[in-house]
Amino acid sequence: MAADCDATAAADSLCGGFPYRDEAILDLMRTIFFRLPYVVAIVMLWKLIECYQQHGATFNAERARKLKVALGTLLIGPVLLVNVILKEHWGRPRPLQTDIFGGTLHFAEAGSLAGKCVSNCSFVSGEAASAGWLLCLLLFVPKSLRYALFPPVATISILTPALRLSFGAHYLSDVVLGWLSSLVIFAALLALTESQQGQKNSEI
Repeated sequence: MAADCDATAAADSLCGGFPYRDEAILDLMRTIFFRLPYVVAIVMLWKLIECYQQHGATFNAERARKLKVALGTLLIGPVLLVNVILKEHWGRPRPLQTDIFGGTLHFAEAGSLAGKCVSNCSFVSGEAASAGWLLCLLLFVPKSLRYALFPPVATISILTPALRLSFGAHYLSDVVLGWLSSLVIFAALLALTESQQGQKNSEI
């Protein structure tokens, strides 16, 4: 959205704004979507602890494996790879931080390390990564519930990165790569654990 630059903007800046940032209902939705994956993760951690309180024939190894894959994906992807490594060290400014929108930093491409953002930067989106993680969990839901849960979960998984775009917090490349990162890590961990499980079964 076009707007006049303020006095602190660089000369010849082409300033704009993100009016959706001021919408209270959208801000509330963003807050809910931001916290939801971690609420789900807490419940899953509790269920995993319950699994390991069982022994012998009552221990559900397959359920424990799925819970570990899910929690491992969240830890490796959105938490470590995205928020600890990429967002803290890549340096890409968020759209609203750039001089195009009245900020003080220059635009940096997705693959560039030349950005001057110091911390909590734009590349990649942590919330989009968490949203992608939520969608992955549907693989572990019983088929009787999967079709009912798919529409609302998929909607949240898509709306979360869309809101980050509309708020000027990320570029399209940030949310797409962040969202896909969880799918890739989830698939890799799932394949790894299935391979290990197959080896154990062949040894028995």
